[in-house]
Amino acid sequence: MKNILVLCTGNSCRSQMAEGYLKKFANGKANIYSAGIETHGLNPGAVAAMKRDGIDITTHTSNHVDEYDGISWDYIITVCDHAYENCPFIPAPDAKRLHHNFYDPSKFKGTEKETEAAFDKARNEIKEYCCSFIENNL
Repeated sequence: MKNILVLCTGNSCRSQMAEGYLKKFANGKANIYSAGIETHGLNPGAVAAMKRDGIDITTHTSNHVDEYDGISWDYIITVCDHAYENCPFIPAPDAKRLHHNFYDPSKFKGTEKETEAAFDKARNEIKEYCCSFIENNL
């Protein structure tokens, strides 16, 4: 079974959403993990955005990339430029490394309705990417 790591800065928002979608679309055909180069806990906006699309990520945890030492990765997907540029070395010579800088809704400032829309926009972009990733790689 393939091991897939989704990596971002704080493992609180974008990587958590990607983990949720990859698990759904992989349908048990891969082990999906998410981590950060820091840990910030689950972002409530990300949890709510995923819930609006029928995916519960409340049981996810915010993990540091070092917690997964020793796993043989098939894919490492960075979902933000900061993690891509600052990630510590992950010894995975055979892993295919992919990068896509998704919009960060956690930085958005606006009304509650505007903030919800910002999270939904990021969620939808991540959903599309994850669906395509699974179709092309599993």
